[in-house]
Amino acid sequence: MAEIVRMPKLSDTMTEGVVAEWHKKVGDEVESGELLAEIETDKATMEFESFQDGVLLHIGVEKGQSAPVDSILCVLGEKGEDISALLAGDQEAAVQEAAPVETPKEVTPSPAPAATPAPAPAPSPAPVAAAVASTPSNGRVKASPLAKKIAEDKGINLEQVSGSGDGGRVVKRDVENFVPAAQSAATSFAAVSGQESYTEVAVSQMRKTIARRLAESKFTAPHFYLTVSIDMDNAMAARKMANSNEDVRISFNDMVIKAAAIALKKHPAVNSSWLGDKIRYNEHVHIGVAVAVEDGLLVPVVRFADAKPMSVINAEVKDFAQKAKSKKLQPQDWEGNTFTISNLGMFGIEEFTAIVNPPDACILAVGGIQQVPVVKNGEVVPGNVMKVTLSCDHRVVDGASGAAFLQTFKGMLENPIMMLV
Repeated sequence: MAEIVRMPKLSDTMTEGVVAEWHKKVGDEVESGELLAEIETDKATMEFESFQDGVLLHIGVEKGQSAPVDSILCVLGEKGEDISALLAGDQEAAVQEAAPVETPKEVTPSPAPAATPAPAPAPSPAPVAAAVASTPSNGRVKASPLAKKIAEDKGINLEQVSGSGDGGRVVKRDVENFVPAAQSAATSFAAVSGQESYTEVAVSQMRKTIARRLAESKFTAPHFYLTVSIDMDNAMAARKMANSNEDVRISFNDMVIKAAAIALKKHPAVNSSWLGDKIRYNEHVHIGVAVAVEDGLLVPVVRFADAKPMSVINAEVKDFAQKAKSKKLQPQDWEGNTFTISNLGMFGIEEFTAIVNPPDACILAVGGIQQVPVVKNGEVVPGNVMKVTLSCDHRVVDGASGAAFLQTFKGMLENPIMMLV
């Protein structure tokens, strides 16, 4: 008996999917557990396996097309089976579900409106006389004294000006509105020398979700921002020493993740979530690390980051970045974050603000390390400074709580040995 296979919900934020590839065509036999199609969600392209045996009788979503979750993806059944009634019944059920229920209302007849007289037709404007040449047959220019004065001041040859006054007389407005032929030609050339062009592309599932979630965050969560400058001299020295061991490789981003994780354990108010009627203070630390991909942004999660050494964090982040770029991340890779870090320092950005990534209450925006003059021991010397900005949801986190977290975070990076204690 034929059964409808529906568009699956492959992530917690997925509302529709795009069929990236069909691995079967109509008429092919399909076994349970066999790869049926590849479906692009808002975060990754995932393989979809069949849950039953049968013959592929109908494809409801062609390759490259999108469809809402729970809509007809395909139909599996016995070879030659008639599925027209099955498809018609499903379509009728969908229409009935979508149709609004109307409540009958008592209609009170209203009195007929009084007749309104039709407005009289507006008089037609008198025709405007066309401008006539301002130079009569004897070669002299007829112009008002004021027009002559303005033309003299502007260096305009009155013989080139068409007069709109009586008998073709040049008046003030003719001189003020006069455009020399050369300028007119230049304007015309500018209008035709360039050609506007653009390219339009369909919005990807990932970009739709980014737009929806971040707009919802920005417009519903009252954001405020805290920025602090961090002396990175000791962090740079510690990283150089750690990387002198060929078996260990850590980045500044790994150090930032580790410092944030330790600080979050000490400041649970920042490691929290707004749940509408309650606030969740997370005792575990799962840090989402924003990774740029072609279609937008993915946030894989380093779980229990406070308990992991920086070398392990480095290996995980590299693996996540590779999976993200090849669209191989799985739902368990991007779910469960309690705090998010967005680092644009490698792109030369000095500082920026980021939008809170729900359900987190905070996100840390990390800029690049800049060599700038700093004051140490009363003297101006070269220093390496990194600026970070904490975006906070004021429904959950207050200014003092955010500031205390940043002070702990700053202390960890300025004294990296503290991250090993």
